[in-house]
Amino acid sequence: AEQRQVLAADERKREFHEEKRNEFESYAEEEHDEQDERTRESTEQWREFHYDGMHPPQEYNRHTI
Repeated sequence: AEQRQVLAADERKREFHEEKRNEFESYAEEEHDEQDERTRESTEQWREFHYDGMHPPQEYNRHTI
């Protein structure tokens, strides 16, 4: 009976830690996505600010290989 209690406690601990890890992974992925979006927005703002009207916007100015 004591062994079953130990096994049940171990299982609860494992589930708890797995749940915490899943929560952290979701949080980290969301943070990464938000950072990507902020970077994209600031890059776009930089391009608009530095666009002189003489050359096509950066997206159309890339060299194709």
